Amino acid sequence: MQVKENVRHVKELMSTGVVTVTPGETAVRAAHLMARHNIGALPVCDLDGKLKGILTDRDIVLRCIAADNDPENTQVSDIMTKNVITISPEEDIRKASKLMADYQIRRLPVIENEQVVGMLSLGDLARTQKFDMEASKALSEISSNIKKL
Repeated sequence: MQVKENVRHVKELMSTGVVTVTPGETAVRAAHLMARHNIGALPVCDLDGKLKGILTDRDIVLRCIAADNDPENTQVSDIMTKNVITISPEEDIRKASKLMADYQIRRLPVIENEQVVGMLSLGDLARTQKFDMEASKALSEISSNIKKL
C-alpha cells in the first residue's frame, strides 16, 4: 500500500473507473460484477448515469438471500440503499472522513455534474499519513455497532 502525504482533496485519493449497475439488473448480476472486480459496493445509476442508489454485498446477503428472495429474480432497485451519502471530488478529505464516521459507512460515491466520477473508501483514507488517525477513528465508529456472537 502506497502512503500519500499532503493529500487535501477527495479527487487525490478516490478510485476512478467505477463499475456501476442499473436498477433493473438482478442481484445475481450485481454479485457477479462484484466478484469479477473484487469490490463490495456498486453505485446504482440510471441510463443517463445519474446515481439512484448504492448496492453492497451486505445488501445482497441481508435483503435478498436472508429474506429468501431469489437473486435471479430480484432487481437491484428492490434491495439497494436509496438515500446515498455522496461527496464532491473537490471536497476536503476531512469532510469525507467525518461523513463516513457520522453515517457509519465505508464507501462514498464521488459525484460531479450529477455523474459518478469515483469512489472513496475508508481504505483510501487510510493511505494518507495525515489521516491515519481520522480513518482509524471512522473505522472504529463504523465497527462499533458490530456485535460479537
